[in-house]
Amino acid sequence: MISGALTRRAQALAERGEPFVTATVVRAQRPTSAVAGNTAIVLPDGTVEGFVGGSCAEHSVRAYALKALESGEAVLLRILPFGDREADPAGEEVVFQDGAVTVQNPCLSGGAIEVFLEPAVPAPRVLVEGETPIVRALERLGPELGLDIVAVVGGDFEPRPGDLALVVAGHGREELPALRRGLEAGLPYVGLVASRRRSAGVLGELRGDGVPDGLLARIDTPAGLSLGARTPGEIALSILARVVEVRRAPGAAEDPPGPAPATTAVDPICGMTVAAVESTPSLRHDGATVYFCCEGCRAAFAAQREHAAAD
Repeated sequence: MISGALTRRAQALAERGEPFVTATVVRAQRPTSAVAGNTAIVLPDGTVEGFVGGSCAEHSVRAYALKALESGEAVLLRILPFGDREADPAGEEVVFQDGAVTVQNPCLSGGAIEVFLEPAVPAPRVLVEGETPIVRALERLGPELGLDIVAVVGGDFEPRPGDLALVVAGHGREELPALRRGLEAGLPYVGLVASRRRSAGVLGELRGDGVPDGLLARIDTPAGLSLGARTPGEIALSILARVVEVRRAPGAAEDPPGPAPATTAVDPICGMTVAAVESTPSLRHDGATVYFCCEGCRAAFAAQREHAAAD
């Protein structure tokens, strides 16, 4: 069971909208140091808070937790001793199958560990300006689509990395500063709820205030897909449909940035797969960074290079 301290830490991360992975040991064979129920939190920079086994097992947890964070999908990580045929009769180090990944850990002292990795990726935020029935409808419908609807006032808000959209529905109140802030922040979607006639007036005011036409062209107004919507609920539905279209467009420049792609490396001494992050032991060699599971492997690699240079 996750400890009280880790629970509070996870809650704090979630409240700040920061992604993380909860790692829980669900099975452990002796003589491994972990026991079922041990937990840890893995942060996007590879930091592990908590305990899920010794340093070698921790490296595997870190590497595949970052991959789970990138994909947003939970995974069962099975860590087996190196050479265990249960991992793969063909002798491969890593096997992916049906939501599980099995790795052979060359420095595991013996026994097997299974760790459930559950990513917590915050829902993308949709900022809404205004106090109207359309805004209330957006607040009701948005969470059903996995969106975090956040109320803002005028231009007095600070977008976060990963924010998806701004919808301005104040009907004349605080529209200009809100639209300017959303455009300057480069939000993937900026929508203005207004008639075509009033939209033209709002865009004219922004142009007169020095907002370039290239930015003004990014404002979707009247906001939403053309569905013939009339009621607040229908209008909110059309807007959210447009936001989803922007969010899910493959390779679109408007896609909100997610976690950085997880990269791994193979320790050239022991053959272990490790996370290629700052906290992993490493050194520079021939213009590239080489990563290791521990300081011992790094020292062995450095000694080999020194010996080769002396020959």
